[in-house]
Amino acid sequence: MHQPPIPHLASADPEIGRLVEAEAERQHRKIRLIPSENYVSAAVLEATGTVLTNKYSEGYPGRRYYEGQQVIDPVERLAVQRAKDLFGVDHANVQPYSGSPANLAVYLAFCQPGDTVMGMALPMGGHLTHGWSVSATGKWFRAVRYGVRRDTGRVDMDEVRDLALAERPRIIFCGGTAIPRTIDFPAFAEIAREVGAVLVADIAHIAGLIAGGAHPSPVGHAQVISTTTHKTLRGPRGAMLMSDAEHASALDKAVFPGLQGGPHNHTTAAIAVALREAASEDFRTYAHNVVANARALAEALVERGYDLVSGGTDNHLILVDLTNRGIGGKPAAKALDRAGIELNYNTVPFDTRKPFDPSGIRLGTPAITTRGLGVEQMPTLAGWIDEAIQAADRGDDAVLDRIADEVAELLAGYPMPGWA
Repeated sequence: MHQPPIPHLASADPEIGRLVEAEAERQHRKIRLIPSENYVSAAVLEATGTVLTNKYSEGYPGRRYYEGQQVIDPVERLAVQRAKDLFGVDHANVQPYSGSPANLAVYLAFCQPGDTVMGMALPMGGHLTHGWSVSATGKWFRAVRYGVRRDTGRVDMDEVRDLALAERPRIIFCGGTAIPRTIDFPAFAEIAREVGAVLVADIAHIAGLIAGGAHPSPVGHAQVISTTTHKTLRGPRGAMLMSDAEHASALDKAVFPGLQGGPHNHTTAAIAVALREAASEDFRTYAHNVVANARALAEALVERGYDLVSGGTDNHLILVDLTNRGIGGKPAAKALDRAGIELNYNTVPFDTRKPFDPSGIRLGTPAITTRGLGVEQMPTLAGWIDEAIQAADRGDDAVLDRIADEVAELLAGYPMPGWA
């Protein structure tokens, strides 16, 4: 049963009620390895379903365009203060609806259409909103892109510097969606200072690791920090922008009225709850366990002959190149899903296959660590992954179904927030 219970939903709309229950059960039965997914606490779930969703609140605390903000203003102020305290920043804006709108606000704050911007190329591990061609950020701005070295799978900071000196971008993004190694914030900051660019650290994937002390922080290096509030931070689907004092006003104006109307107050409350949780010693332990599990899983996959981009991981994420296994990432991901192991197919650097049929799979350990799995389970998980990929290659669905049963049996011993 979904927790908290949803009797009113089940009564008012049985079809949606059944689908919500089915999704909760699915999440309980599967090993969820998509690195951008997690389980939020029951408290975060409750906050997202409160009457705060009824209230419109355009503007900022103390400066609203609607009356009746006596409760909403303290909610947002709490979220802002907790973000500032947790990450040690001068300023935080908790209103962006999600990560992409947050990044768009950065462009609006510091760029004019046609300005040169710089970010990691999407096939190399970057994000669509870092200037990729199909994104508005690649259409409205002149985007130049850096990648990784063929021999190491890591960013070559000398190449980043040469590109920045040649192109003189207005902003430089560091961070992305498929980067398994520690981001060198000081090196990026030195390059940004040299060319007069605003450095933006997109920490959407690693925010929880930073909060828990399991990854270096960009604070003091990047003038602007963008992040989602889910993923490793274990909050609701939302986003935050943080900055030093100098860049705060421009960011606030870009979010509202530049891009958005009223914030989603129920999400703001849930962000505040998640930030309070992330300030705890238990969360610090969690963040370090995420990294320990990822390293153990990476090592177990390498022992089974899998080719990992950059050779391993420093964080929560593993990127596997399946070229030497004779199977594409998409059929492997679909087979693993049937086997009760959820991850995503993903382009790898210098991929020769198409983006919708790439060579790689991307996986991570935030969600399974929330469930309580530890390094001792990672060899078993690697074995299931290997067995399922081999079964997919020969079309053996019976093996996939057997693994799914074994996965469910294992997970029955690990409670899931949101299901009882």
